[in-house]
Amino acid sequence: MAKASPENASQDVPHALRVSAAWAWRLGLILVVSGILIWLISKVSLIVIPLMVAGLLAGLLSPVTEAMRKNRVPGSLAVTITVLGFLGIIVGGLSLVGQQLVTGFADLRDEAADGLEKAERWLSEGPLRLTTDQIGNYAQDIGEAAQSNSSTIVSGALSFGSTAGQLAAGSLLTVFALIFFLLEGSRIWAFVVGLMPRKARAATDGAGRRGWVSMVHYVRTQIFVAFVDAVGIGAGAAIIGVPLALPLTVLVFVGSFIPIVGALFTGFVVVVLALVANGWVNALIMLAIVLVVQQIEGHILQPLVIGKAVALHPLAVVLAVAAGSLLAGIPGALFSVPLLAIINTMVRYIANREWESDPALGAPPTHAEPMDEQPTHNNHQEGTS
Repeated sequence: MAKASPENASQDVPHALRVSAAWAWRLGLILVVSGILIWLISKVSLIVIPLMVAGLLAGLLSPVTEAMRKNRVPGSLAVTITVLGFLGIIVGGLSLVGQQLVTGFADLRDEAADGLEKAERWLSEGPLRLTTDQIGNYAQDIGEAAQSNSSTIVSGALSFGSTAGQLAAGSLLTVFALIFFLLEGSRIWAFVVGLMPRKARAATDGAGRRGWVSMVHYVRTQIFVAFVDAVGIGAGAAIIGVPLALPLTVLVFVGSFIPIVGALFTGFVVVVLALVANGWVNALIMLAIVLVVQQIEGHILQPLVIGKAVALHPLAVVLAVAAGSLLAGIPGALFSVPLLAIINTMVRYIANREWESDPALGAPPTHAEPMDEQPTHNNHQEGTS
């Protein structure tokens, strides 16, 4: 009995099944490798996250440094002025907000006490009809619950202290990396490209530069979105008489850089402050303002404006934020869209073999900011020879 040849055996398998199997094992391999990479990155997140934040800040601040260099300011001096100016703005803004918060909360102390009295009066005279003894018993139960869970509270406080220490270390690493990205970003990128095989250097160089441009566009557009959120909610709070309108505006601006979580947290703070200061009617109006602004940000600005700036479909932006939040929490939500934009740009660049006709790769070396549109070296022509 003759055995079936491999060709005949393969013909017995439907073509659609063979194609599906070929796609399946390749996609499975990609998922496995991606999972391993995510796991490895999670183990060194204290290093990776500051470097990524420094990269975003470098994309924001590099035009300032480059403008000073064009005016013949030495590179090290330009970077020093840029970084110190940026840190000065951050520290000055936080100091101003902190002073207003201290003053404002001191003024709100009496209003908060009055609000607690109103809440107690509503519990006793409202639909619940609770007596004073019942309210006291509930308060006592809450105190006993806090005492019985004191170990959990203490461990949470210690965890917060550890997180604060990691935040301080990450902040220092971010500033340190930002200085070198602005000062020697071109040399760092040239070193990375030099690690590639000779024939792949031109493609890597061009794809990296295009990815950098996409990230810069994202950062600038995200600042615009955060500005719209902050102005909308801050102006609404000032119009209806919510105290601490300026600190709330700054809080919303900072929180808008963290999709979903930042918007929920800042909106909650604004509404609670309106409730304590001006009552539930004012709080409901403030809640309506926050919801309107966040709906505009979530359904118009984030998908359309940012999606257009980074050449991504609005659905891809929404799914990227959701997937990033599930996989890595707040850092995942913050970096998911710029990472997707960079990967999308680099893959398209390589798939279309654009490095073969990219004029930027043939330009002479310059001292430009890290991975910008201007090349920093001219060694990659060897890869195309």
